[in-house]
Amino acid sequence: MISKGCEQCAKGGKMVLFVYGYCDQRDCFYCPLGENRKNVTDVYANERQVESDEDVIEEAKRMSALGTSITGGEPQEAMAKTTRYLELLKDEFGEDHHTHLYTGITGGRENMRRLSEAGLDEIRFHPPLEMWGDMHGTEWEEILHIAREEGLTPAFEIPGIRAEPEFLEFLDEGAAEFCNINEFEMSDGNYRRMQEEGFELQEDHMSAVEGSKDDAILEEMASHEKVYFCTSVFKDAAQHRNRLKRMAKNIRREFDEVTDDGTLVYGKAFADADRFEALGVPEEFYTVKSDHVEVAWWLLEEMVEDGDLDRGEIVEQYPTVDGTVVERTPVA
Repeated sequence: MISKGCEQCAKGGKMVLFVYGYCDQRDCFYCPLGENRKNVTDVYANERQVESDEDVIEEAKRMSALGTSITGGEPQEAMAKTTRYLELLKDEFGEDHHTHLYTGITGGRENMRRLSEAGLDEIRFHPPLEMWGDMHGTEWEEILHIAREEGLTPAFEIPGIRAEPEFLEFLDEGAAEFCNINEFEMSDGNYRRMQEEGFELQEDHMSAVEGSKDDAILEEMASHEKVYFCTSVFKDAAQHRNRLKRMAKNIRREFDEVTDDGTLVYGKAFADADRFEALGVPEEFYTVKSDHVEVAWWLLEEMVEDGDLDRGEIVEQYPTVDGTVVERTPVA
């Protein structure tokens, strides 16, 4: 089963809103957060560090967001920011802007009510690993019913560490609406601690953990109609790439080429703007910067080949707010 939030994510239409990186009650050895996100009181909308409410709206518009996924840490102070952003997004984009929250704490009824009133649609709980198999009769069972009573869709989202039938029991009992299992992954933030726990990378894979797709997880859990197994390959090949494509389509200039990976390609020439005007290059094929001119990459190649320009380079970069460059290819 794929939830509405996951459908939007697969289309690259889900903005990721990271609100703080502190977890007061948890210290999971598999936490993937890197140094710039762990134990910080910062907010990020995708790759953009948020300095004002307008940054959140601008980033959502940059990618034509269909919805927002909220994640991060767990301090109570983050609740005020989270509810404000929820209200902001609903006011700007309307009720069709689907929002879901990923959390590692139960929160209680008052927090469920505040989130629901602010516009949250769906809440995905991530119980601590030591509780798996022993959650019935605890606050983790109770919060599923409370969340539903307060108008939220309750669900689970867990890493694929091992098969755990109790999650399926909650689904069959109607307490949880669905369960997402993320392929177990290593990152720069958790690599050392993961190895200390005995986990290793899959051979020829950048992030997936050995055994994270084992038969027990796939057969016991992923075959359930209300369970979805999200692979690391899918996250990169579909979710991330499609999000980049949405951004690139929105911000591309007349002469930018959008690649299949969602990056932008253009030419960079180190010449005076007067040179382009003298050669009769149409204005829509170039733009003047402070110390260079950006131009259609194919036109740059032609101009260098014809001797109209001495040199230049072809630039490939992400359409994100930081414009990270992927590759530079000299043309001479």
